[in-house]
Amino acid sequence: MALIKSISGIRGTIGGKAGENLTPLDIVKFSSAYSKWIIEKQNNSSKQKLTVVVGRDGRISGLIVKNLVISTLNSMGINVIDVDLSTTPTVEMAVVFAQADGGIILTASHNPKEWNALKLLNNKGEFISGEDGKYILDLVENDNFSFADIDHLGTTVTNNDMLAQHIEAIINHSLVDKKAIAEAGFNIVVDAVNSTGSTAVPQLLKALGVVNFSVINEDITGHFAHNPEPLPEHLKELSRAVVSNKASLGIAVDPDVDRLCFVCEDGSMFGEEYTLVAVADYVLSHKAGNTVSNMSSTKALKDITIKHGGTYFPSAVGEVNVVEKMKAINAVIGGEGNGGIIFPELHYGRDALIGIALFLTHLAQSKKSAKQLRNTFPDYFISKNKVTLENGVDVKSVFENIKDKYKSQPINTDDGLKIEFDNDWVHLRTSNTEPIIRIYAESNFETTADNIAMRLIKDIQESI
Repeated sequence: MALIKSISGIRGTIGGKAGENLTPLDIVKFSSAYSKWIIEKQNNSSKQKLTVVVGRDGRISGLIVKNLVISTLNSMGINVIDVDLSTTPTVEMAVVFAQADGGIILTASHNPKEWNALKLLNNKGEFISGEDGKYILDLVENDNFSFADIDHLGTTVTNNDMLAQHIEAIINHSLVDKKAIAEAGFNIVVDAVNSTGSTAVPQLLKALGVVNFSVINEDITGHFAHNPEPLPEHLKELSRAVVSNKASLGIAVDPDVDRLCFVCEDGSMFGEEYTLVAVADYVLSHKAGNTVSNMSSTKALKDITIKHGGTYFPSAVGEVNVVEKMKAINAVIGGEGNGGIIFPELHYGRDALIGIALFLTHLAQSKKSAKQLRNTFPDYFISKNKVTLENGVDVKSVFENIKDKYKSQPINTDDGLKIEFDNDWVHLRTSNTEPIIRIYAESNFETTADNIAMRLIKDIQESI
């Protein structure tokens, strides 16, 4: 079991000892620190009360965690807008809709059911900066909080309209072609992995004019029917359902609906790396500009960007890093190869819902099947692997050993280690959310990518 404190929030497994797992004491402490940061940040505000939006995914522990967070915020004198079961992008947009001072999303994203997390937003509905995150971590360590007296406690109101506002903003965007989507007559299967995607995705599809769709793993129980990370090995049920239903495509999201991937009509994977590539291809065909993805993502995005006359820029891994780079170079589209779409004209956050709308528009206007559309893009293979770390492993020493071994190759150390081998590459980095080292390798050939990854895994294990 584990507790991971980072600049983007706190994530851990439910139960166990305080300080080692995500316990009520840790939740209250972190919520208090965030509250103090919000109060200090808005010190010059003319508002009598500050407001924070709180939402959660469908996890088993979600209600308990939500109640602890909201009670703590109220105890610090902060008003709360409770959107309850929601999606990460919806909470991000709700902060802006409500003109709130911040937001907290209760989700451990793709992690298994025993995990939960507090993800922290600023008053723009964006993840807090590294500097602010570090300040909050310092507040947690100092344990110096002052709670409101009886006459200045915060209040809580429930708002169930934010998803509808989010979807309305999507369908009204000029690049979303509702008419073309409706006329395409898509038959779609959705894997909602027993979380809030079972509410959000069908509501979006209906708004887009899709009438023929079905949902598997629909009940919001938090008992995920499979590993919730939308990887090929976890989507076999969806693949079978697409084929048996003679569907146009399958749609899979993670529990908080910020990651997105597709299954083609023959049951094959469109490829989560190609979610961003396909959406970027469509956006760039209508709006010239630059793109960004993290350095663990496929180079196919760079190829597509160059084809449309733009420039591609890599960033360090992590949504906040991608967003920072996108703002710096004024990117029109960006994201991450894990199926994370960031479309700044809507908001600066990974959003599977706008990704679905733009992808379906591209598919409808192209008059192609999902498989045919996938075949129009450069064909690269990424092998995604991980090594679990035991307590006490000196990752810095491990990376130094590997860096020394491959010192004759081009190496980038901006985010872990990225080593280039002619036209291939491998990226090693510690996860921000789990005690693991991720190993991603890309090549024109699947076997080559796998072999590169396996070679580096062996190097890591020998160094450990």
